[in-house]
Amino acid sequence: MAATLHLSTLIFATPASVALANQNELKTLTKHRSSPSGSFKKYKTMIELKQLHSQITKNGLNHHPLSLTNLISSCTEIGTFESLEYAGKALELFIEDNGIMGTHYMFNSLIRGYSACGLGYKAIVVFRHLMCMGVVPDNFTFPFVLSACTKSAALSEGFQVHGAIVKMGFERDMFVENSLIHFYGECGEIDCMRRVFDKMSERNVVSWTSLIGGYAKWGCYKEAVSLFFEMVEVGIRPNSVTMVGVISACAKLQDLQLGEQVCACIGELQLKVNAVMVNALVEMYMKCGATDKARKIFDECVDKNLVLYNTIMSNYVRQGLAREALAILDEMMQHGPRPDRITMLSAVSACSDLDDVSCGKWCHGYVLRNGLEGWDNVCNAIINMYMKCGKQEMACRVFDRMLNKTRVSWNSLVAGFVRNGDMESAWKIFSVMPDSDLVSWNTMIGALVQESMFKEAIELFRVMQSKGITADRVTMTGVASACGYLGALDLAKWIHSYIKKKYIHFDMRLGTALVDMFARCGDSRSAMQVFNGMVERDVSAWTAAIGAMAMEGNGTGAIKLFDEMLQQGIKPDGVVFVSLLTALSHAYAAERISKLEPERTGIQVLLSNIYASAGRWDDVAKVRLHLKDKGAHKLPGSSSIEINGKIYEFTTGDESHPEMTHIEPMLKEICCRLRDNGYVPDLTNVLLDVNEKEKEYLLSRHSEKLAMAFALISTGQGMPIRVAKNLRICSDCHSFSKLVSKLYSREIIVRDNNRFHFFQQGFCSCGDYW
Repeated sequence: MAATLHLSTLIFATPASVALANQNELKTLTKHRSSPSGSFKKYKTMIELKQLHSQITKNGLNHHPLSLTNLISSCTEIGTFESLEYAGKALELFIEDNGIMGTHYMFNSLIRGYSACGLGYKAIVVFRHLMCMGVVPDNFTFPFVLSACTKSAALSEGFQVHGAIVKMGFERDMFVENSLIHFYGECGEIDCMRRVFDKMSERNVVSWTSLIGGYAKWGCYKEAVSLFFEMVEVGIRPNSVTMVGVISACAKLQDLQLGEQVCACIGELQLKVNAVMVNALVEMYMKCGATDKARKIFDECVDKNLVLYNTIMSNYVRQGLAREALAILDEMMQHGPRPDRITMLSAVSACSDLDDVSCGKWCHGYVLRNGLEGWDNVCNAIINMYMKCGKQEMACRVFDRMLNKTRVSWNSLVAGFVRNGDMESAWKIFSVMPDSDLVSWNTMIGALVQESMFKEAIELFRVMQSKGITADRVTMTGVASACGYLGALDLAKWIHSYIKKKYIHFDMRLGTALVDMFARCGDSRSAMQVFNGMVERDVSAWTAAIGAMAMEGNGTGAIKLFDEMLQQGIKPDGVVFVSLLTALSHAYAAERISKLEPERTGIQVLLSNIYASAGRWDDVAKVRLHLKDKGAHKLPGSSSIEINGKIYEFTTGDESHPEMTHIEPMLKEICCRLRDNGYVPDLTNVLLDVNEKEKEYLLSRHSEKLAMAFALISTGQGMPIRVAKNLRICSDCHSFSKLVSKLYSREIIVRDNNRFHFFQQGFCSCGDYW
């Protein structure tokens, strides 16, 4: 009666119809007491099981071990948390009234049930309870609890179970040993797994398959394939699980020859090929680049399932064969299984690759008609597709309707705006992101670099740091590029130090960016140190290094690098030759000029300018000191204009001009309007070793700019502006003049010491060849 009172807390009220059916069962149970609970298996719901259990208890049949064994077994078959908890409570009450005799099978069922439904930690608790109570586990108990440890990644508990196995003498049981191999393999304990395998006195196909699977899971693909051939050699016949594992390992290795050797065993051993093996074979051939063979196997398969269709489609997309992927989709719609979300991910990606917005809209419609829009990864792919096809409004509409906007959703939108050159919208979305991640910041920094907004890119990187977001190699590649264009050497050194300090992965792309950064900052020594430390170098890395030589006018060093590049089998491209010719031009120019009439002032000034453009400031200083010793002076640039019959002359950098109080604000207005229209000062025209701000200021004070500013405030609207200059117009003033002619609707005529330039509506008569 005590058991009846305890169990009453487990039992719910049940419908009368169920109670009547259970009464009929009780008559059978009473008649056949030797098997009091075989009828438990007929009931598949907890309400039915609880009602029958109640009737058994009321009739005093609950003390029979087989009764509880079948109850627990039925509860584990239902496999819900509620059913397993009920079974556990029933077992506790049974032990309380009857002791532990004959309960090991009950414990095994409960452990297996918890493990099967993913509640491994509960299974481990039950096992501990079993051991504490003195119930003796058997060779089924240990595999069940090891399965629970595997699913819970409970490595420490698994070690303890292994200890109990050895202590209780089960270490030579093949079933238990196989479970240990699987446990250690899944948990990444490769050495422990191998030790168990090597100590086995007898091994079956499960032993070998578990070992191969363990190696493959943790990236030891070659070892996995080698073990497969060893297994076949000792006469163990592989099963389908073995074959799928080893074929998948060949796919990861992308080794077609090895894969075909494995496949040859299928025929030699006359193994039956099932759907899972066909899928693995198609995947392997696709990953190895043998698309024709993969397609042949696919076409010959008579019972293609959804998984197979998805495998070949996703691989077609991955290899850039978008049209072939869509052809598979067409076949599915006509003859195959109904596409699911995985199918549509591949299909939408294929449409994106082809810029096929029409097909993309059809896919979008299919998603909506079949209720697949709830999957955020499908919606993210659709957003990306519309953005790639230039349909920003459609992309935004999909985004706005998403119930679960993930980081990827926000990033897809930002990246799409960036790709389409809509920086304003990209900034707007980025600024309101609720949870930006590293990808978000990298996207924006990269976009700013792409738009030549280098200062803004560096500033955004600093904001990112202040928010505690750790940079990666993608971040630093963008930041290094921005720094290089700014020519900020101190920042360049800090960036290099930051990369080392934070242990940021140093790949080929980041290395190339650093070489280029230091070269543009005039530090060729640091550039070459980075280059020499690179493990892998492609043509871009070599180009950057040759460019470093070009920056300092080191033609000999550039040729040496070029020869070394050819010796290593790197094929040069056009950019390499441009860098090489630049280096050489700075070097068979400087050398010849220094020999041709070295006493002529003009020659020395030209030589100084060549050295300055190469960043060789020590050589610049020597030439200028030589000129100073000779008493020679460089002719300053000057420009003149005629207004109302009066000649006005302006000298570069001259702040003392009587009209300067009027010219200064006009210059500021011009520069602001030009910048708003994309103008960026070309600082390479300032051949002085000063900082960027100083260079920009000096550039703004070139004589022709002062003359144009004065003409704009001194002449009527639409009147042409004529400027005469004593020296050749620089590239920056040339660009400046083109934009002024367009923005102020003025015809500007500049006569320098070489030719006439007629600027009108943003164009020059010289065709930019001056």
